[in-house]
Amino acid sequence: MIKKQLYLFLIITTLSVIQSFSQEEVTIKVADTLKSKSYEFNPLSPAKAAFYSAVLPGMGQAYNKKYWKIPIVYGALGTGVYFYVWNNDNYVKYQEAYKLRINGKPDDFDGLNGNPYLSEDTLISAQERFKSDRDLSLLITIGMYVLQIVEASVNAHLLQHNVDNNLSFRPKLIKNNVTNKSVFVGSINYNF
Repeated sequence: MIKKQLYLFLIITTLSVIQSFSQEEVTIKVADTLKSKSYEFNPLSPAKAAFYSAVLPGMGQAYNKKYWKIPIVYGALGTGVYFYVWNNDNYVKYQEAYKLRINGKPDDFDGLNGNPYLSEDTLISAQERFKSDRDLSLLITIGMYVLQIVEASVNAHLLQHNVDNNLSFRPKLIKNNVTNKSVFVGSINYNF
């Protein structure tokens, strides 16, 4: 019983002594060690970038200072326009040949003068195929146009967030030594 009282006395004495040492007022000044960049946010920036891209494709990307994306935008839209024009020209070519064939006049596919021979059914199916491809090219081109508008808006929105090397996501493919199979893992790192 005396040992318990002695231990209790020592614990209480130690705790009260620790409290009694704080009689001086100590002020601690903490300096900010993290350097934060001050960003000026423009809440209308995404809308402005989308508007610029809608007026002239690639202009929203230039507004976001992502100049390397402009050739990609024009390459995508140009490819869509090229395939639309090519499919439309072939559609018109086969349509005119079919109309001439129905009227009994010579056409580009009648088999005369070294021209290849195509039947009326082949001319009809070629028209349908080129018309379908033309319409698909138009839809893809419109989709690319809308996509570049959305990309400019999203990019302008994301430019307002502080993204630096202190926060990173690194996916890796590692080999599991036990099962001898590859495993896909990801790590999120935050450095102070």
